[in-house]
Amino acid sequence: MNSLWLVIGALAAFAVAYRYYGAFLAAKVAVLNDERATPAHRLRDGVDYHPTNKLVLFGHHFAAIAGPGPLVGPVLAAQWGYLPGYVWIIIGACLAGAVHDFVVLWASVREDGLSLPKIAQKSIGGFSGLTASLATLFIVIVTLASVAIVVVNALSESSWGVFTIVVTIIAALITGAWMYRIRPGKVGEASAIGVAIVLIGVVLGRPFADSAFGPMLLFSKPALSLILPSYALIASILPVWVLMCPRDYLSSYMKIGVMVVLGVGIFLAHPVLKMPATTPFVSGNGPVITGHLWPFLCITIMCGAISGFHALISSGTTPKMIYRERDILPIGYGAMLVEGFIAVTALVAACALGPGDYFAINVSQDTPAQQAAYAQVVETARVEHGWDLTPTELPELEEGTGTKLAGRTGGAVTLAVGMAKVFASFPGMRELMSYWYHFVIMFEALFILTLLETGTRVARFVFQEAASYFHPKATLGGKPNWGMNVLMSVVVCFAWGYLLYTGNINTLWRMLG
Repeated sequence: MNSLWLVIGALAAFAVAYRYYGAFLAAKVAVLNDERATPAHRLRDGVDYHPTNKLVLFGHHFAAIAGPGPLVGPVLAAQWGYLPGYVWIIIGACLAGAVHDFVVLWASVREDGLSLPKIAQKSIGGFSGLTASLATLFIVIVTLASVAIVVVNALSESSWGVFTIVVTIIAALITGAWMYRIRPGKVGEASAIGVAIVLIGVVLGRPFADSAFGPMLLFSKPALSLILPSYALIASILPVWVLMCPRDYLSSYMKIGVMVVLGVGIFLAHPVLKMPATTPFVSGNGPVITGHLWPFLCITIMCGAISGFHALISSGTTPKMIYRERDILPIGYGAMLVEGFIAVTALVAACALGPGDYFAINVSQDTPAQQAAYAQVVETARVEHGWDLTPTELPELEEGTGTKLAGRTGGAVTLAVGMAKVFASFPGMRELMSYWYHFVIMFEALFILTLLETGTRVARFVFQEAASYFHPKATLGGKPNWGMNVLMSVVVCFAWGYLLYTGNINTLWRMLG
């Protein structure tokens, strides 16, 4: 199967969905009205409520919702073949995920930018709202700790990745100051400056890591487990225009840019999908995901098609920054379609690997028992289904990336290998496969880090709204209460930071699932 057709089909489906179904929702269901003042104007406090340019807010919102789901979810779903995941991403993103995000964002804007638990409290009673707030807060904290583990694994002992992240933070501070203080409203100028600094950070990341200064930014996993909550604490307290929004905005350029380059690479190289349309594992007992195709396909792909976590962003930071109601369509509906396209490209990158190579990477083989279990899977596939799962390119891929790949589970490494393979297929790029591989690993960390910033702020919102049941001064909007903001943020960051540092999240995440 030529991968080009999957990309073309996805682009066509998303374009039609936005032009017709999205427009229908905006005009006939939500009845968006620019004459209605948004909470960003009515409750402006310069900290959380702040009218924001549509493009900048799109970048923030997209960066906040696009966590590990659209990257690693489709990669893991490739176990069942390319067709089930592809169909669910298209249908789910157009008719479920984008609709969900749009409707929640619209409802929150109409309700003064309140979160879903607070809206529930207004609609069905105080006790129900408090219960929803506490449940939501727990889910967000567990999710943040789980996502942070991916960032810690990607950045540990990697001065290249840490250097690039630090540069994006510096770029965000400069962009925010330029856009709102030095040259107010000059989004184009600020964007050009910020993107240029980010690109410099990306280009200089590898040379910095190889220089004498590289060890300065080498951090262990325990150290990063303390640094990440500390950074999230600062980002959640500062006014949104200072750091969080401009950094998310600039990160979105890199996020979308890299995936667009991958999409162009697929257009030019149009690699053949070596994974079949469906595999014998659709009936269950797969070596990557043990469950049946239904419902585990939807659970595995996660926010590549639809995610309830998006409701926390769509009723968290974003509605407090909507400049006018018509911006809800491109931000709420459009951002989810872009995320769906990213999920498609990730699926293609994974399915471009040979089945034997794919499963060799994604199945644990650390112990003799695990090796024996995987050997049994390979033998069963050969005898019962005539499917050869012997790795064909794994030694070559390990040599090209300079990394041991077998048994590197979780999807992130598989995506990095698949993307590096696509990039390396161009003339003169083969020798740079190691560079592409490590670049994608760093890119995945950057992709996910934005979720920590926004998620922490959303958790603080939910915490403050829950606290307002007992302490009126905790209420959001109007004059900022810095003491309350700091206190709530410290509690939230300590909670998910503790889970991250102690490793207890490994148990909690299974409970959550």
